[in-house]
Amino acid sequence: MAKWNIDPDHSVAGFSIRHLMITNIRGTLTGITGTILFDPDDIANSSVEATLPVAGISTGNKKREEHLMTADFFEAERFPTITFRSTKVEKIGSNRGKIAGDLTMHGVTRPVIMETEYFGPLKGPAELGGETTLGFAASLRINREDYGIMWNVPFDKANLMVGREVDITLDIEADLAE
Repeated sequence: MAKWNIDPDHSVAGFSIRHLMITNIRGTLTGITGTILFDPDDIANSSVEATLPVAGISTGNKKREEHLMTADFFEAERFPTITFRSTKVEKIGSNRGKIAGDLTMHGVTRPVIMETEYFGPLKGPAELGGETTLGFAASLRINREDYGIMWNVPFDKANLMVGREVDITLDIEADLAE
C-alpha cells in the first residue's frame, strides 16, 4: 500500500452555510496537511488522517473572519485545528467511495461519513519535479451545533442569522511519499 502526503499548497476545504436563511456564505480553509494510505486494489485497507488549521479560514470578509476566530464560533486560540481520522473506507464505484471517520472541531469529536471520488495517480511534468500525485474530492454535511458552535441571533419569529447545517467540500492533492 502506498503512502501519500497531502499537499497543503494544492488542497482546500470549502464550506457553505446559510445567512439570514436566504443566502449562502462561502469560505475556504487552506493549509491542510496529513497522510493517506491508499490501496486501489483493496480500498477497505485505505485510511486518511488530516489536519486543517482554523487560522487558514477565508470568507472574503475580514470582520467575519475575525468573528469566526472568537469563542462565538471556532475559539481558535483554544482549538487551533480541525482534524479528521478515518475509521472505515468503502468502495462504491470504479473511483468512488465512502469514508467514515471521526471529525474533531471545537474540542468535540463526532462520527461523519464523506462521499469521495479519487483521480489518478499520475506523474507530473518533469520540469515541475515529476511527482506522482493522487487527487481526491469529498463532500459532507454537518450540524455545527453538534460541535458546540452555538452562536446565533434569532429574528422574525422563525429565522436565524446563521444556519445550523454546513456543507463541506474537500479537494485534495496528495504526493507519493518517497
